[in-house]
Formats: sequence, structure tokens, C-alpha cells
Amino acid sequence: MLGAAQERARAALPTARRRIAAALTGRKERAMIGDGRKTDLIASLNDDLAGEMGAVIQYLTYAAKASGPFRPELAPYFTGEIADETAHAQYLAGKIVALGGEPMTTPRPVPPAHTNRAMLEAVLAAEHQAIRDYTTRLAQAEAYGDVVLRVQSENQIADETGHAEKTERILRDWPV
Repeated sequence: MLGAAQERARAALPTARRRIAAALTGRKERAMIGDGRKTDLIASLNDDLAGEMGAVIQYLTYAAKASGPFRPELAPYFTGEIADETAHAQYLAGKIVALGGEPMTTPRPVPPAHTNRAMLEAVLAAEHQAIRDYTTRLAQAEAYGDVVLRVQSENQIADETGHAEKTERILRDWPV
């Protein structure tokens, strides 16, 4: 003989099965809708990865090319940014794989720069591009429902904004 609680559970079983079936159907529908968004998100993250890899090369190259009386300040400034950009690239590559994608391995091109000022201006332009990219990624992460990517995008916006502000301060009183 079944207890009262067991009888209620047995009576509720068909309703529970219908709810589970409805939930699974909803998940499948959301997954099909989300596949396009996911593909777009992976492509965008790969573009960000290319940007971060390009930034590592840019900072490394510019540190080597810094010259003149400001070299002692500029070379460490450029090399000091490499670790942040590398960490961003590592996160992006991992996220791309977690989403089922393949991380790309081609960096964005590094603009040629032949003076310290031109290097700083190129760095500033790249940081502003990264801020725009991660702001777009933030919206994509929210639309996709990926909280971790949303938070990481906010953190990367903050990092890139900090890099841009440092570069702007250096350029502000740069001798012509």
C-alpha cells in the first residue's frame, strides 16, 4: 500500500513528464535559434583574438623600436602591456574552444610606425578599437546569455580603457 505522498507523486507523474518534454522542446528551439548567434559570437571572439595577438606583436615590436631620450620609459611601458594582452588572448582562445569553435592563429596586422609618437598613436588606435570590439562583445554575450563572457568583456573593456588612458597621458605633452 502506497503512502499519501507517494500517491500524490504518482498522480503528478504525467504532468511532470509533460513539463519535462516541454522544457526539452524549448531548449531545442532555443539551441536552434542560438546556433546562429553562437556562430556569430565565435567569429567575433576570433576577431578579438586576432586583435589581442596583434597587440602582443605590436607592443613587442614597438618596445624594440623605441628610441631616443624617451626609450628608457617607452620600452618598459610597451613590454609591460604584453602580459595583459597575452592573458586576454588566452581567455579568448579558451572561450572559443568552450563554445565549440576553433581559435584562429592569424594576428591582426601591426601598423608600421617609425617614430615614438607614431608608435604611441598606433597603440592608442588599437586600444580604442579593442574597446569598441569588447563593447560589442558585451552586448553579444548578454544576448547569448553568457554571464561569464559578459563579465570578462566588462573586465577587458576596463583593461583596454586603462591602457588607452595611459597612452593618452603620455601623448598629451609629447614634444612634436
